[in-house]
Amino acid sequence: MPQMAPMWWMSIMALTVMMLIITMMVNYFNTIKIISKKSSMTFKKMSWTW
Repeated sequence: MPQMAPMWWMSIMALTVMMLIITMMVNYFNTIKIISKKSSMTFKKMSWTW
């Protein structure tokens, strides 16, 4: 029975870590998409100027 507490603690910590990693990855991909969109817009502007 005393082993139940560490298991619950480890499971809760693992879930929190996974959620944090997922949120960080989502934010990272969103920033990459925004940067790629901005770069594509700048490239289009350059092509129009040329």
